[in-house]
Amino acid sequence: MGRTSFSMTASGKVALGVDIGGLKLKNPVMTASGTFGYGIEFSPYMDLNRLGAVVVKGLSLRPRDGNPAPRTIETPCGMLNAIGLQNVGVEAFIDEKLPLLRRFSTRVVANIFGETVREYSEVARRLDGARGVDAVEINISCPNVKKGGMVFGTDPVEASKVVRAVRKATGLHVMTKLSPNVTDIKVMVKAVQDAGTDSISLVNTITGMAVDVEARRAVLATTVGGLSGPAIRPVALRMVWEAAQVARVPIVGVGGIVTARDALEFIIAGATAVQVGTANFLEPDSAVKVIDGIEDYMKRHGIRDVNEIVGSLKTPGPRANPTGSAR
Repeated sequence: MGRTSFSMTASGKVALGVDIGGLKLKNPVMTASGTFGYGIEFSPYMDLNRLGAVVVKGLSLRPRDGNPAPRTIETPCGMLNAIGLQNVGVEAFIDEKLPLLRRFSTRVVANIFGETVREYSEVARRLDGARGVDAVEINISCPNVKKGGMVFGTDPVEASKVVRAVRKATGLHVMTKLSPNVTDIKVMVKAVQDAGTDSISLVNTITGMAVDVEARRAVLATTVGGLSGPAIRPVALRMVWEAAQVARVPIVGVGGIVTARDALEFIIAGATAVQVGTANFLEPDSAVKVIDGIEDYMKRHGIRDVNEIVGSLKTPGPRANPTGSAR
């Protein structure tokens, strides 16, 4: 880095392609599950062919209505949501949504979830033969009904069981989306990569809540929800960097990415690709603007290939104060 000019490719473009554990993308920018519908809804506002990948909203074995309203609220620098994983179900997605996505050249990643290991496995199995699906992203931030509601993503043993079951059920690329609501993200990284995941995306939303002080009641019908948006970016970035220290598989950074500068922070910290989420609610073409911004950054800094900057973070040395205290 540090060069101010270089010989351009014949097309005048820098190289933006990345390989995430065998899943090859035209650029490192994806959309985040739950913020981009099934992809088709955004086609009037942007060219889906520009994206590295579309990650569709979470799919379950059967359709789900989700939680009662109110289930979203704006917060300082972000939003809380408790949608409850509302979706049409895996079969309706395959029959009704996927044929529309096949019109585009962009990779399609199907986010999946379940309340038991068997449900995760079955959803993955049904997607395995679906033409047009390139990968599954496992949402392990779900309660295990057979374990009293314990969240799969906070227990490395349970998370491993889910990943192994999905890995066995499909030949598709398997990406595992990790929860930030854990004590040590490195433990979860090791658990899911040992179980066979091809890549890891992190982070999912951070648990939070809001209170109506006049009514003295919780704003969300479920009391607690998931916090996303720029407010969580420093936390997500730190966790991606920590994960990169132990990961043997590619990492996809998620959490509060709005601009190209935000995305570049994650890439420099160790992410091979990124996902744009809450920003899609503000500007439907946010992900495309991030792609353009990354390309501009590379040209300004004389970087030929985006892979040159993956994990290129320079740190001042060992952390003198791992507790995070200001003193």
